[in-house]
Amino acid sequence: MQITRIRALRGPNLWTRSTAFEAIVHCEDSELRYTAMPGFEDKLRARFPTIGTLQPHGANQHLSLAHVLEVAALSLQAQAGCPVSFSRTHETVEHGTFQVVVEYTEEAVGRLAMEQAEALILAALNDTPFDSDKVIAQLRELDEDDRIGPSTGAILDAAVARGIPYRRLTTGSLVQLGWGSKARRFQAAELDSTSAVAESIAQDKDLTKRLLHAAGVPVPMGRPVTDVEDAWVVAQEVGLPVVVKPQDGNQGKGVVVNITTREGLEAAYKVASEFGDEILVERFLPGHDFRMLVVGGQLVAAARREPPQVLGDGTHTIRELVEIVNQDPRRGSGHGTALTKIRLDDIAIARIASEGLSPESVPAQGQRVVLRNNANLSTGGSATDVTDDVHPEIAARAIEAAQTIGLHICGVDVVCETMLKPLEEQSGGIVEVNAAPGLRMHLAPSFGRPRNVGVPMVDELYAPGDNGRIPLVAVTGTNGKTTTTRVIAHLFTSHGWRTAMTNTDGVWVNGRQIDSGDCSGPKSARNALAHPETDAAVLECARGGILREGLGFDRCQVAVVTNVGEGDHLGLNFITTKEDVGVLKRVIVQNVATDGYGVLNAADPLVAAMASVCPGKVIFFAADRHHPIMATHRAQGSRVVYVDGDSIVAAEGSWRETIALRDIPITRNGTITFQVENVMASIGAAWAAGLPWQTIRRGLAGFLNDTGNAPARFNVMDYKGATIIADYGHNPDAMRALVQAVEAMPAKRRSVVISGAGDRRDQDIIEQTQILGKVFDDVILYQDAAQRGRKDGEVLALLKQGLEGAIRTTYTTEIHGEFIAIDHALSRLEAGDLSLVLVDQVEEALEHLRKHVAGQ
Repeated sequence: MQITRIRALRGPNLWTRSTAFEAIVHCEDSELRYTAMPGFEDKLRARFPTIGTLQPHGANQHLSLAHVLEVAALSLQAQAGCPVSFSRTHETVEHGTFQVVVEYTEEAVGRLAMEQAEALILAALNDTPFDSDKVIAQLRELDEDDRIGPSTGAILDAAVARGIPYRRLTTGSLVQLGWGSKARRFQAAELDSTSAVAESIAQDKDLTKRLLHAAGVPVPMGRPVTDVEDAWVVAQEVGLPVVVKPQDGNQGKGVVVNITTREGLEAAYKVASEFGDEILVERFLPGHDFRMLVVGGQLVAAARREPPQVLGDGTHTIRELVEIVNQDPRRGSGHGTALTKIRLDDIAIARIASEGLSPESVPAQGQRVVLRNNANLSTGGSATDVTDDVHPEIAARAIEAAQTIGLHICGVDVVCETMLKPLEEQSGGIVEVNAAPGLRMHLAPSFGRPRNVGVPMVDELYAPGDNGRIPLVAVTGTNGKTTTTRVIAHLFTSHGWRTAMTNTDGVWVNGRQIDSGDCSGPKSARNALAHPETDAAVLECARGGILREGLGFDRCQVAVVTNVGEGDHLGLNFITTKEDVGVLKRVIVQNVATDGYGVLNAADPLVAAMASVCPGKVIFFAADRHHPIMATHRAQGSRVVYVDGDSIVAAEGSWRETIALRDIPITRNGTITFQVENVMASIGAAWAAGLPWQTIRRGLAGFLNDTGNAPARFNVMDYKGATIIADYGHNPDAMRALVQAVEAMPAKRRSVVISGAGDRRDQDIIEQTQILGKVFDDVILYQDAAQRGRKDGEVLALLKQGLEGAIRTTYTTEIHGEFIAIDHALSRLEAGDLSLVLVDQVEEALEHLRKHVAGQ
């Protein structure tokens, strides 16, 4: 068994909406049926007993080692606690070669699981050791390191529940919600609107206390100190007992409470100094430690925090009791679990020593042993929800504290005897505020009711009904997708939206190009959706990007499919038929929002069939309004776009909107059939996006098919009385469309300049010149700058082969060099002639033609 390639599919893809790894696996003939391999399954299960059934998703077939790889990779992740369930193994057209697809939630974990699944199989084959427990522990640890923590996760879960898209910006907890101009960011429990000044104030405990005191909020007295002597002076001023803590500490680190002696103060000062240079001493408030969570001026949760402790049973030592408590599955080593493991460190040992105990002491039955004076969850403490007990006056003081500091999300630490009475009545006070409070104690308290605090935090970011999305149109097809993308983007811009557009020529945002080259993949889509000026997006989705990584978005408002042809890289990546292409292209339709639209070509059977998988509604377009699909769809009261005489008509039931073809320059009064189809698709998309018809009319009238708006998409130029047409057509379907358009244009003599892409099938390259040879008098063949894996002259030979027996062509020549071929074609032109130039290096070739036209 050999794995030749592994790809991470980071968005909705050919197989699933989930993130997944796709591995190309080749098995020898002896590996195509694992049950025929003596003792293999026994050896496999001896090394991984919990692997489960080896017949994935109920498969009733002869299973290969590729299927075993699938099951093993999924099972390893599941045993490590990853929420994964999807996997598939697909046999390709190549004998013994399979596509193995396994879901992942964290990419690094999924990749390691695939690698270890392969190692497991090899161990079983070679009868070598494999420690599945060790591997699962490694996967679990990696998953805990990589996955989003509980605080960030709570906000993210609430956002996903509202349909808000998200993107992790780092491997940490920095997350972007929404797209483009509606994007917001948060990190843990801190929003992008949080003031750096407010955060700075919250970190300065003395300044915080002084501001709160000035606002009439109860706080303990005290001040920063310079050394131990100064600390003792303050302790005498405010009165014992006192609290010693770092001035800018967090998570309770270095905090020592209830200090009653000079010796205790000195020890506490030493501990606090390890976590900060500036030390604060303040009056100790008796009572319990409470955390109040304030979000957007509302108290949303409250919890009583208890310090880490164990309960004696008269049998076990304190050390053993700590180990027993830490076996609770809710306790972990970081912040990824509901509780943190208790540490029996120097601070804990010093705390129990004050009661005359050591780690080896055996507490009596029922004896409570407190291991720390502070009650932070990060040091092993526990929490009890008390939200419903909070007195309105205490809630008001907590909200007032958050507003005084200027925090949208604020953790307010209160010390008092009870939540049932105002602070002033029980000598309680606010001891601290936190700018990025932990949420674990509210999400999963040790006791009491969990609080979904992520919901009010998302409500603080987005108003009710706002899901952070912008109008997003995805466009795909074999031909016409780039032009359609450009026309839709032009219509959106005409509507006043700052529009992002990605296509095979680059990325544009608000009219400015921010990237060049082929940008029809998911990376470019994500970049366009992340741009702060993007109010709407039109994204071309080519087959390569979908195969390589999936879509760059979770769903779209509108999906446009222009057509499905045979010439779209058939033979690559196991896509061998038009039907395969259709299955791939329909990925964007499968991921339309439920309130969105699929805009589909009714005249193309493969495209029309995609209506059945569209979660939203469908707009069909076709030139023939009497096409059975069009007629049925309209009769059902649904939307259609068609040609009626010299106009394009949009209809829904008995309602009609008509736009004259003469008012749409790109169609040349309707003579260019494929541009009429592109315009119908664009009208459907704009209609689905809710654009006013006045805007659609104005936008279509203003879209000129020149080299600026649509480079190499049937750009027509006049040259010494002849007509030059520059186009990027590069497959048989494109040739047929171009021939139909050229035949509708008058010309004394027609010539074509053409090369062929080396990564196409031989038959596709040959068929292009077979089509052209029926219409063009002169055919000038040239060799591309990049042969894409072909030998020198191989593509030219195939193109020439297609001209054998040509009906009309009387002149053929072969030229090495695109620009030389163009010059040769232009030198043969006379007034009234027409030359179709099929360019390879788009920008350079168009500039070359522009110079000729300008200098005529």
